[in-house]
Amino acid sequence: MDSTKKKARFAGFLYLLLGAIAPIGIMYVPGKLFVRGDAAETGRRILASESLFRLGIASELISPLVSLFVVLALYDLFKDVDRKQARLMVILGAMLSIPISLLNVLNSISALALFKGAGYLSVFDRLQLDALGMAFIGLRHSGITIASIFWGLWLFPLGILVVRSRFIPRVLGYLLFVAGVGYLANAFTSLVLPTYASAVGGLAMALEMGELPIIFWLVIWGARPRAALS
Repeated sequence: MDSTKKKARFAGFLYLLLGAIAPIGIMYVPGKLFVRGDAAETGRRILASESLFRLGIASELISPLVSLFVVLALYDLFKDVDRKQARLMVILGAMLSIPISLLNVLNSISALALFKGAGYLSVFDRLQLDALGMAFIGLRHSGITIASIFWGLWLFPLGILVVRSRFIPRVLGYLLFVAGVGYLANAFTSLVLPTYASAVGGLAMALEMGELPIIFWLVIWGARPRAALS
């Protein structure tokens, strides 16, 4: 198998692994346990399903580490296409987003500690602990939104690399641009124009799906052999 094809498939499998792990902490666990505007019920659900909540924390810890290897694998694949864009991809996709994501896990850990109400928190009553726990859940959500800015930005240099590569269909690069716009639109409205967040969210999520085709392309087809490009 051509080395370019091997690199592409390796990057694709890592990307697919990331796509399987990340939604657990970002979507599945919050959907099961978090109740918007109800701190007491959110705390009750978390304590009743603590193992599920901790699974979400594990997902939040593992996902950034896997994403680091995804970005490095893609850098190895595309570095000869345009080294400047490949470096920018690493900066946006790893050096900036990963520290934010890992630091944000502290909000989940703090929320769990507050809902459990350890002995040193006995100065607070149950309502106060639930309110504080919900505040950290809110901070967690904001942290994810901030990290998603870079989840969108890194797709632009990646899209440019795909378009210029000649060994992966250009249309997949253009779809990455679309996905990047989706991430940025979702983050911008959530942070700056929250009144419109629900209206924009559905469309933004649809645009974000533009990231999926390249994952499956890399896993299934990899890349055209360089010999076929000459």
